[in-house]
Amino acid sequence: MIDVDLSGRVVLVTGSARGLGRATALACAERGASVAIHYHTSEDAARDAAAAAREAAPDDADAPVTMVAGDVTDPDAVDRCFEQVEADLGTVDVLVNNVGAFAPVHWEDLAFETWRRVFATNVDATYLCSKRALPGMRERGGGRIVNVGYASAEKGLVAPKNFPYFAAKASVLMFTRMLAADTSDDGITVNAVSPYVIENSEEFPAELPRGRPAAYEDLLQAILFFLHPESDYVSGENVEVDGGWLPETV
Repeated sequence: MIDVDLSGRVVLVTGSARGLGRATALACAERGASVAIHYHTSEDAARDAAAAAREAAPDDADAPVTMVAGDVTDPDAVDRCFEQVEADLGTVDVLVNNVGAFAPVHWEDLAFETWRRVFATNVDATYLCSKRALPGMRERGGGRIVNVGYASAEKGLVAPKNFPYFAAKASVLMFTRMLAADTSDDGITVNAVSPYVIENSEEFPAELPRGRPAAYEDLLQAILFFLHPESDYVSGENVEVDGGWLPETV
């Protein structure tokens, strides 16, 4: 896996109690970062993730780990989360926007509340957390934001099942590119990593590219690339980690 030294960096990964978020937080802790494990309701899982992050840290690293709880679709809760991270670890240098609900149901059968939840957790949360992280990053003269997207956003997939998720991730991709352009003079990079099917997915299509879903390690290669100091000229990009998936082949 990509070798990057994150010593002295403060990393906040939203939704890092489980799944890809947890894997990302642990990978950053292994590379010497101070890590904030964020959760909304999964406190026990978050405690396990925090313990694993502490265990993963290099023996010689000063890399504390903290836990923060909050609904990242709520502006006040986002402020409280960042205030706690800043008090416990310092200014956030790296933000990974990982939270994002989906609803694999035909769009006509969705309750409006579910529709809104999908957009709120994917789009609103990315917007709110990024906006809150920017002042500290600008003050420090740099930072990294990585948004977790979906391969359909770049490929323009349109399907009636799970449509709000596709539409929300397309918005995340457009936000990524807009924010990259708006921060080009601030030493900040903003990029997206977009999987197709991940190993923790509840449903798998009958056929998958390369015969398997993406492993967390596949996605971490791309995320860690964007965190590398030598990738500071790469911004506004979207790396699809999908095994070469094309919608018409599925």
